[in-house]
Amino acid sequence: MKVGTPLQANAKRVLFLGSGELGKEVVIELMRLGIEVIACDRYADAPAMQVAHRCHVFDMLDAARLREIVTQEKPDLIVPEIEAIATAELKALESEGWHVIPTAEAAMLTMDREGIRRLAAEELSLPTAKYQFADTREQLDAAAEELGFPCVIKPIMSSSGKGQSVAKTAEDLDHAWEYSQSAGRAGAGRIIVEEFIQFDSEITLLTLRTKDDTLFVDPVGHRQVGGDYVESWQPHPMSEAQLTEAKHICKTVTDRLGGLGIFGMELFLLKDGRVLFSEVSPRPHDTGMVTMVTQQWSEFALHARAILGLPVRAIRRHAIGASAAIRAGEELKNPVFEGVADVFEEADVDLRLFGKPNARKNRRMAVALATGDNWEEALARARAAAAKVSVIEGD
Repeated sequence: MKVGTPLQANAKRVLFLGSGELGKEVVIELMRLGIEVIACDRYADAPAMQVAHRCHVFDMLDAARLREIVTQEKPDLIVPEIEAIATAELKALESEGWHVIPTAEAAMLTMDREGIRRLAAEELSLPTAKYQFADTREQLDAAAEELGFPCVIKPIMSSSGKGQSVAKTAEDLDHAWEYSQSAGRAGAGRIIVEEFIQFDSEITLLTLRTKDDTLFVDPVGHRQVGGDYVESWQPHPMSEAQLTEAKHICKTVTDRLGGLGIFGMELFLLKDGRVLFSEVSPRPHDTGMVTMVTQQWSEFALHARAILGLPVRAIRRHAIGASAAIRAGEELKNPVFEGVADVFEEADVDLRLFGKPNARKNRRMAVALATGDNWEEALARARAAAAKVSVIEGD
């Protein structure tokens, strides 16, 4: 493998489709390895754009514009960082010889909750929550009656909790239906209705496919509210039997999806010892931000190396750590952070400000990171650090 020089004719180019905070960290890692990076998003000055060589602003659901940018930039790798992309066009581009990470099919299947759930449960026979799909309000009623209450309602084309809710009784279904149709990333459409799992805990098992092998990051425990990450910690305690089963599930899914890079595999751990597949993202995961303080190579560094075809011989964790998201309390056109210096008055904490140009209520704007002698101590430190930071309107 040869790596050229950025902005020269021999440069190795990577095109990012989506330029959020996770993409920003991967871009930084790629640039450390001498890669030329082009960042794209639907709005200007997105986090990854601020550290890339060039950027383009366009709606990535616009297939014609997507093809135009790929043809113009001629990237060696196309890296989807979000779900809302014209995946059919990605598949067409891949068939013409363009290299999509991990694969265009993986991007298509994991954007579509129906596709990935059917693949896991029906094709691969992996354990999952019971589920039904619904296209209408009446079908939602029937699905909820079949699965029982409480049940979870999610748009099939969405992520990060957008449009997701829990219906505790039949009276909640009107709101759940309306929310699923208005708040999903891809607008109104089909939904998945799932039985509510009384899990003991939920984890992310980051699974790395390299050109030589499949490796696993130590399990990351996480807490979500409405399907959106709030905090995470590493390592999460698990029995050997649970960890073995979790790795089996993750390798089975990622072998089927194929390609190179890191996969954010979400799993439920049940009180009876069972492990259930929940979801997968074919890219670094928000809960995995904790690896920026716990590992020699973060999930972002691992992803960068894997997609470039570089060998990864070991994944080494050097600390126990935790992360806590910092969110905006309201819509802000010029976000400013207060309390940053206060965070660093304490030892063993760190902070990442994402640089998002504006905020809306509950938008994730930064993350606090901390280490400790155990995960509970690390999480307490991360929470305390996050509580010191306020996101306010600037002058």
